[in-house]
Formats: sequence, C-alpha cells, structure tokens
Amino acid sequence: MPGESKQTTNSTSQATPYAPAQGSLDALLAKLNGQVGNTDLTSTETGALDTLTNNAKAGNPFTGQITDLATNLLGGGGAKSNDANIRANLGDYQGLLGKYANGSQIGNNTALKDQLQTITDDVTNQVNGQFAAAGRDMSGMNTQTLGRGIAQGTAPVIAQQFNADTDRALGAASSLYGAGNTTYGLLNGTNQQDLTNKTAGIDVGSSALQARDSGANQLLAIEAQKRGIPMQALSGLLGTISPVAQAFGTTNSSQTTTSQQPLLNTLIGGLTGGLGLLGATGGFGSGGWLLGSGKGATGLLNRSA
Repeated sequence: MPGESKQTTNSTSQATPYAPAQGSLDALLAKLNGQVGNTDLTSTETGALDTLTNNAKAGNPFTGQITDLATNLLGGGGAKSNDANIRANLGDYQGLLGKYANGSQIGNNTALKDQLQTITDDVTNQVNGQFAAAGRDMSGMNTQTLGRGIAQGTAPVIAQQFNADTDRALGAASSLYGAGNTTYGLLNGTNQQDLTNKTAGIDVGSSALQARDSGANQLLAIEAQKRGIPMQALSGLLGTISPVAQAFGTTNSSQTTTSQQPLLNTLIGGLTGGLGLLGATGGFGSGGWLLGSGKGATGLLNRSA
C-alpha cells in the first residue's frame, strides 16, 4: 500500500491598531462598561412599575361606577322611559280632536241651534203678524210665506256653520296626522338613542383605565428614553470604530497537508530505517548473521568465522 505523510502548520498573526483607533476603542469600551449597570431597572422605573402593580392589585377604583353606567347604558340609558307619556299625549290629543275630525260635530253646534231658533222665532212673529193684521192668518199663503222666510233666514247661517265645521274637521284630522307623525318620530328617536347608549356602554371603561395608568406609563417612556439615547450614541460610535478595529485583530490559522509516497520508496525507507536502528544499537556485532563487520552498514547476509 502506498504510504501517507501528514504535516500540520499552525500560525498566528496579530496587528496592533494604530494610535488614534486604539484610543477611541479604549474610550468607547470604557463607556460601554459604564452602561452595563443601566440594564437593571432604575429607581424611577421600579417605582412606576410598583405603582402599576399596586393599581392592578387594588383594582379599578371606578369599577362600581363604570359597571353601573355600563349596565345602565346597555339597558338603553333610560332613553325610552318617556315612551309611555309620549303615547299618552297622543292619545289625549286624539280624544280631544277625534269627534271633530270624524265629522260628528258638523251641524251639531248648540250655539247654532240657539241662533237658528232665534231667526225662526223672529221670522214667524213678523210673518204671522203681517198676515194676522191683514186677516189672513193661518192661510195657505201665511204658511208658505213663513216657510220661505225661515229658510231664507237660516240657510246662510247653516251653510256658513257647515263650512266652518267641515274646515274644523279637516284641520283636526290634519293635526292628528301631524301629531301621530311627531309622536312616532319621538319614539324612533328614543329607540335610536337606546341603541346608541347600548353601544357606548361597551367601551365606557377604557378611558378611565388609561387615565389612571397614564402617569406611570409616561414615566416608563421617559426612563426608556434616558437609557436609550446614550445607548444609541454609543452604538453609533461602535459602528464607526469597529470596522477600523477589526482590521487590526489577531488571526489564528491551522493547515494540514497529506501526501502519498510510492510503495518501493516506502519499503526502502522502512528497511533502511530498520538497519540503521540495528547498527546504531550494535545488537548484532561481529558475530551477527546480518552484518559482517558489526558496524551495521558494511555487508548483508555475511557470517564471520
């Protein structure tokens, strides 16, 4: 088999930064070492966190009020509490105007009856008096004239009152229609407000929680800035100096080389090495069967007498 030869070479090289870079690195490392302690919580941060912890343990001081308000809002916030009164007002209005709106009061006016009766009495007395003076009372002409006189006297009054009653009935009906629409609008408004209140009840507690913890959260944000600003400055310096420092670091390398030798060279090398070893030790001196002279290199396979 061919032989193998291995050789391993280790080398180390180091470059020392030039003076400006070395000083900057030393100063930067000193500042970075000084910032190590800032990784712990500051007293302000601890106090703010303790405040938040105590607040959390104590619970929301507005919980009872918020719960009551949320319950009230989720129940509609009383937006529909006056619906019964709104409907009652419409009912009362309908009761007052209904008899006029349905036309039952047309011609059914007690004042009109008295006025017509007065006209009738006046016409009767006048006509009957005239016919009596002429000696023709209770005659057919007396009755005809009396009838015409009463009709002529009462007809304009009745027509005028009928028109007035009709107009009043139409006005009452229109008012009832408008009142109904107004009432339904009010009821729809209370329904919408009821839904609005219910929706508002879902998120009513969030602002109170944010207000309670805003002070502590602001302190945490301020402390984060106090610690973050110098760290950002140092990071910027490190980003500037590190590339320079990396150019002057220490480099370690290791290299192993393996080579193969021919078989003949391997056997000769091994035999030569072995003979050299025996000659050097003198194990087969002058009486040896391998070496004739006992010197290890003068002859092969010679025996001495």
